[in-house]
Parts: sequence; C-alpha cells; structure tokens
Amino acid sequence: MSSSAGTAVDFSELLDAFDFVNSAGSGENAAYLCKETGKIHWHWDSADDVDVLPGDVEDSKKYIPIPDKREIDLGKPLVLEFARHHLPDDYDKVREIFSRAGAYARFKDLLAHRHATARWYAFEQKATEIALRTWCEDNHIEVNG
Repeated sequence: MSSSAGTAVDFSELLDAFDFVNSAGSGENAAYLCKETGKIHWHWDSADDVDVLPGDVEDSKKYIPIPDKREIDLGKPLVLEFARHHLPDDYDKVREIFSRAGAYARFKDLLAHRHATARWYAFEQKATEIALRTWCEDNHIEVNG
C-alpha cells in the first residue's frame, strides 16, 4: 500500500497466500490482496462456498491477485540458477529434466540423490521472500514483518 492510504499486509500471511496459490494446478487456487485494508481473500475452485470473494474483487484499483511463482520468476529460472550454483556438474541434466513434463518430480529425485534437498528448500524460500518483497515494492504494497 502506499503510505497515503491502506493498511500494511502481514508478510507471513502473504507468504501463506503465495504458497496456497501455488499448491494446486494452475488457476485452481487464487488469493487477492485488498490494497485498502491489507486483508487477503482466499478462493479455491473446489470449495466456492467456503470464502465468498468480494463482489468488486475485479477492481484492480482496490485488489491485486497474489502472483503464482512463474509470474515472479520462481519456476524454471530459479531451478536453473540453483543448479548452476549448487549442482554445477548436474546443470545440463537439470536443463534436460525441465525440457519435459513432470520435471519437478524428477528434479526432487535428483536432489535426494545428491543430498541437496535441504539446500534447495532453503534457496527456494530465500528467493521466494526476496521476490515477494520486490513484488510488493513494485506494486506499492506496504509490508509488516
């Protein structure tokens, strides 16, 4: 939010909403941040009656959709960056893995084989926090936490 209006969004709630948006198939889960109140409205297609979205949620001056990871470059580009720095001997293999469907399952198998799963999750978490904070700055959203 700009400093002139609205309430700041809680960063941990924003992270939860981001994880929610990215936890299902593309477009199945959505979350919208009200720029005026800092409240996040959650929506999932399979449970329409659980959280009814505000009628004016399409008003882009008032609401902004929480991005999915691809919108803020946390998909394949992040995986390749991790491989370049942490698994340089496997970089070409990771590129090949991500040229086909089912890539994340195969990537996670490789991580387990290389004992790099914990490093990946720490890398991904840090990159997610940085990208979400940048997204907030780019969209003039004030953050608490």
